[in-house]
Amino acid sequence: MISVLIADDHGIVRSGLRMLIERQPDMQVVAEAEDGVRALESTQEHRPTVAVLDVSMPRMTGLQAAREIRSHVPDTRVLMLSMHDDERYFLEGLEAGAAGYVLKRAADKDLIDAVRTVAGGRTFLSDDAQKALMDEWLKGGSTEVDDGLTPRELEVVKLIAEAYTNKQIAETLKLSEKTVESHRTNVFGKLGMRDRVEIVRYAIRRGLVEP
Repeated sequence: MISVLIADDHGIVRSGLRMLIERQPDMQVVAEAEDGVRALESTQEHRPTVAVLDVSMPRMTGLQAAREIRSHVPDTRVLMLSMHDDERYFLEGLEAGAAGYVLKRAADKDLIDAVRTVAGGRTFLSDDAQKALMDEWLKGGSTEVDDGLTPRELEVVKLIAEAYTNKQIAETLKLSEKTVESHRTNVFGKLGMRDRVEIVRYAIRRGLVEP
């Protein structure tokens, strides 16, 4: 039996995905999560075969959660789900350790195949994702943003943009407030920014939060 965790900040999306998955005789949804932090916690608790993560979620993005899940629960395969067909998200998802990428608009036809594929130890990319990746390789371009921020600093950036206090950030990331303050100082220094408004604009450009 393939056990699945579904993480999306929209309840109606989670319900739709659950219906799709539980129609399959060899699949079972063992947990749901409404943000990236809960997705990580639930994955650690239930250790599903596959974690289906929305790219854009509160507190911790799907990309950030994917990186943490691959680090802490390596046996769980991660499948990204997104409304974005920008090749940057495909590549960042793969770099974060995801084994597959499905566009929400194609979930009704691709999701089940994708879950089975990644559960079997293979990689799944939708036709649109494969085309975008091929286009990017042919252009010889790079999707990396050279801002010098570490994955942990990007997590802090997201939470600052979402108006979390240092204390709340510390509780969310399980860090000390002193460590959070140090990360905050480093972030503002590396980005050359002075206030939260600039951080919010940066976070939107990086796809860490939705505008």
